[in-house]
This record gives sequence, C-alpha cells and structure tokens, in this order.
Amino acid sequence: MAEKKMTSKQMLAAMQAKHYDDAMKAKAEGKPVVWSASIGMQELLETMDLTVVYPENHAAAIGARKCAPELIANAEGRGYSTDLCSYARVNIGYADLANSPAQNIPLPDMVFCCDNLCHTVMKWYENLAKALNIPMIHIHTPFVYEDDVPQRSVEYMRTEVEYAIKQLEELTGKKFDYDRLAEVMHSSNQTAYWWKKAYSLGMKNPSPLSGFDMFNYMAVAVCMRGKPEGAELFQLWHDELAAKSEAGLGPWKEGEEELYRVMWDGIACWPNLSFTFKTLKKNGINMVCSTYPDIWNLQYDETSINALCAEYARHYANRNLKYSVDIISKHVEEYKLDGIIYHSNRSCKLMDFRTYEIQRQVQERTGVPSVIFDGDQTDPRIFSEAQYETRIQALLEVMAARKEGK
Repeated sequence: MAEKKMTSKQMLAAMQAKHYDDAMKAKAEGKPVVWSASIGMQELLETMDLTVVYPENHAAAIGARKCAPELIANAEGRGYSTDLCSYARVNIGYADLANSPAQNIPLPDMVFCCDNLCHTVMKWYENLAKALNIPMIHIHTPFVYEDDVPQRSVEYMRTEVEYAIKQLEELTGKKFDYDRLAEVMHSSNQTAYWWKKAYSLGMKNPSPLSGFDMFNYMAVAVCMRGKPEGAELFQLWHDELAAKSEAGLGPWKEGEEELYRVMWDGIACWPNLSFTFKTLKKNGINMVCSTYPDIWNLQYDETSINALCAEYARHYANRNLKYSVDIISKHVEEYKLDGIIYHSNRSCKLMDFRTYEIQRQVQERTGVPSVIFDGDQTDPRIFSEAQYETRIQALLEVMAARKEGK
C-alpha cells in the first residue's frame, strides 16, 4: 500500500515542532543559541551553522495560544510601559520567567538584531543582552526616504555587515565561509520565490486560499528561509493551492462562497485570530492578500554582501509612505479588491502612525472603501470584538452597495 503523502499543513506543523525541539536539544548539548530579530540577516547566522530562535515567532505563538497575559504582566510589573511593543513585553517576560505553557524556547547565548523592521527591536535586544549578560550584534539599516535604496546606504550597511561577521568569527572561533553564504542565499531565494508564488494565488477568482493561512505559514518564512526545507514546504503549498484553483474551488468548503475580496494591512491579532477570521467568513468576505507576508519576500540578484544589504534595506517596513501607498494601490488592482481592512496596531508604532494617511491616499487613488479597527498583535486587552464587528459590518454595507451599483 502506497504511503500517504504529507500535506503542507502537516509538514508545517512538523517543521515548527522540529525547529523548537532542535533548539532545546542544541542548548542541552552546550551549543550556542541565538535569538534573532525576524528580519535579521539570517543568512549570516545560517552560514555560521548557529542555532537560531526568533522571539517574534515565539511571541506570536504564545499570543495565539492565549498565554501572553502572564508574560506581559511580568514585563509591565518590572517597569516596561504598556505602550511598548507587545512582542517585546512577551519576550522580556519570557526571558525572566523562562517558561510558558504555550511553548518553551532555550534562553540565548547571544542576541542578533537588525533594525530595518523598527527601532524598538534595538533597545529591546540591548536590554536582553544586559539582563542576561550576553553579547549583542546589531546591524543598523538607514530608512529609505527615496524611491529605492541609495548606494550610500548599501555602502554604509556593508561596513555594518563586515563588522558583524568579524564579531561572529570572534564569538564562535570559526572563519566565515563566503561560499557557504552563497549557498544559503540561494536557498533563501528559492524559499522566497515559492513563498510569493504560493500566496500570489490569492489573485485567482475565487481565491483558492484564505489569507489567514498566510499568517500561519509565515512562521516558516521567518525561521527557515535559508534552509532548503523552507522552499520544499512553500512549493508543496503552492501546488495544493494551484490544484484547488484549477478545480475552480474557493477558500472554504463547498457552499461557502467568496462574495467579497479584501486586503488586511498589518500584523494579525494573534489572540483573536479565530474571531477575526470567522467574522469575515460568515459574511462571505475573504482576505486574499496582505502587506505583511511580502516582508519576507527577499530576492537577491547575486550572492554578494552588497545584494544582501540592498535587499534587507528594501523591504516594506523600511520604506517611505509613498511606497506603501503604491504597493497597496497595486494590490487593489492585481487582487481585484472590494475593500481594505487596516489594523491600527497599538504595538507597531512605525506602521500605526502612518495608517490614517495611507488610508486617505489609497482611497483617493483607488476609490476602494476601507475601515480601520483598533487592536494589538499579542496584547488581548486592546482588541474589542464589538468594535471589530461594527467596522466589518460598515465595510460590508459599502462593498454591497458598490456591487449593486455596478
């Protein structure tokens, strides 16, 4: 009897479990463990064969399993503000307690930080390094105010990366292997290629995927982008979605029709993932795309340090407001959107401060209706089910009126 083929969801679960199990095993064997920012240059760490865990992934998993409040309370009880990123508060609380019923990870021997996602991560990791008395490697990334990354930024970042490589060599006692870096960058390219190819199938009508699946698969885009397994998972996911699309199937079960197509701008509300999803689904609203998953679509034209620097500076969160408006407006056209949902995320100051102006400019350019709701990526105290439902109902009414008008 032929062996049953593993589905992408089964592979995803197995890969995530192995990721955390391997980290705990490495710690027990006395191997160094690194905590890295989610858009840190994982290629450098992978090249050095270091065991890496990502606190943002871990915090999201804790939030989704509704175990964040205890860790948040620990951090706030020690003086950390409620206005601080909740990923940081969860992680800082975990570093103190070293235990969570949701998922345990080993404490780090080093922290690795790249501030291209936000500057909060810089002070967050600095505090971790001081509290745990461990070294910190920090790569600074200039914000991109122009239409694309200027050459001066690439040159500046190269000096940062070269110094980070020197620090890694000193801390590990190993020489950096540039041939191995090229291999890792190739794996990253393949993973990013299949990641984008899979979630871009949301352009199909009906979409074969529910966009909330992207939030789940994204964990591997963060932690295994430089490993061949990442590309294997996303190619399998793509093939499953492509087969659904060819069969004319939508995102849900038979009889559950995709009536409206929307974009979700911002991070998921992990503690409220089920509620936010079901509220849309019961109204026939499918989230077919998001700005957030595209952050991990890093593609290198060549396997060089300069290419690495340019790509890590180029991603969505490190770009100017015009770039965000252009990307969202492009999504409206490519994904044939009926509406946009903006998550005004209390934790993510960089994104949240721009939300209302981005909404205004996208509305002017595209005419597509949108709503903004208040929430948080991990802190459940900020989210209101009633407010979310009211906003979605308002969006639904406008989308329905527009369809009738057409």
